Amino acid sequence: MEKNFDKKLRSIPQVNEILLEKEVNELENVYPHTVVVSAIRVVLDNIRNDILNGVSYKVDKKNIINDIKNLLENNKNKTLRKVINATGTTLHTNFGRAILSKSAIDAINLVAGNYANVEYNIEKGERGLRLEHIEKIICDITGAESCMVVNNNAAATMITLSTIAKGRDVIISRGELIEIGGSFRIPEVMEESGAKLYEVGTTNKTKISDYKNAINTETTSALLKVHTSNYRVLGFVESVDLGDLVKLGKANNIPVIYDLGSGLFVDLKDIGIDEPTIPEIIKEDVDVLMFSGDKLLGGPQAGIIVGKKIYIDKMKKNPLARILRVDKMTIAALYATLYEYYDIKKAKENIPILKMLNKSFDELNNIAIKLCDELKKVNNKLNFQIEACDDQVGGGAAPLVILKGCAVSVETDYPIEDLEKKLRNNNPPIITRISKNKLLIDVRCLLDDDMKYIIDAFLD
Repeated sequence: MEKNFDKKLRSIPQVNEILLEKEVNELENVYPHTVVVSAIRVVLDNIRNDILNGVSYKVDKKNIINDIKNLLENNKNKTLRKVINATGTTLHTNFGRAILSKSAIDAINLVAGNYANVEYNIEKGERGLRLEHIEKIICDITGAESCMVVNNNAAATMITLSTIAKGRDVIISRGELIEIGGSFRIPEVMEESGAKLYEVGTTNKTKISDYKNAINTETTSALLKVHTSNYRVLGFVESVDLGDLVKLGKANNIPVIYDLGSGLFVDLKDIGIDEPTIPEIIKEDVDVLMFSGDKLLGGPQAGIIVGKKIYIDKMKKNPLARILRVDKMTIAALYATLYEYYDIKKAKENIPILKMLNKSFDELNNIAIKLCDELKKVNNKLNFQIEACDDQVGGGAAPLVILKGCAVSVETDYPIEDLEKKLRNNNPPIITRISKNKLLIDVRCLLDDDMKYIIDAFLD
């Protein structure tokens, strides 16, 4: 028995022997040599461990080569890739939030595959500034005096506070000390910026008198308002309107900073999203306003800072500006996205996030009917039905807003979790949700090509 055991181990081919095989040699036309060698070693080690653990394994070069191919393919697909969002959450943070418009994607492709005048002034034939490409369009659309763009909204908060309030007090309501994505909290961001947190009011109630009584002309650098875009406190509550805070700031010659979080340019009150728009806030004469590019704006990840030129100019000279600057792809995508907003009607049609949010129940129902009919054709073992459901905006925006959605529900004779896992492991992964022991394929966020992948995944 022991002799047979040793014989099996000795039958495992060497790495170099496998490399000489024609099929393996051809793999090096697709994968780097070192990656192929690494995969061979992993497969051979697995065989060796199986034999040592008494697992039956036929040492056959054909089986070994197939294992190597599968390992290479699986490892390649473990990187960032397309997923199908069938959850009904439009701004899904785990899926990269906003999907870019076609014009934004085209703009990225243009500058990514070519040299671009990122910091070159073509007209003058000399070095230029990278933010010149988007400053005018941001100011045009927002109505702000000046602007700046960094790599996300937390960075925008950081550089704003570092520039205006480093070493001095920033007054903020206790009810606005929020936690943002990834367990990062406003107090921690403020601390890293060098600003000193000065809390006023309570969790549920803050009055204008709380801010007024806290102002110290020697130590107070700014009044900070943070929009609670990812939660709401209801009931016995009170907060200070931005307009009243701006008046207090002006009366004491103290700048007012507003961290909005999710930037919205289009009035969406007709679908229940009662969020303030950027132009509306600028009209309140706030000194500095920060918001995200990849949420309700529908663009790439970016932190956009707009407001009074005197403060923005100082931020541009802050050493953090170099650390937090955006690349050419972000600039190109952001410009193309913002350009859509010159015509609000076209923006609603061309920017995917706005189009998804504005889909009526009838539109969603028609999509669900089409998908349900196709699924019934390819699989008669599962029970497919059309079902109304609740959708979310997501991305830390409009937390109380429930959008009336529609989905194809699936019932099985086996655990529904098994079907969810199967779809999740599909190529591309189809991410669904389970409700009342049914799997729901929500159609709000499905793209034009997604339906064929879903149908293929259910082929009997």
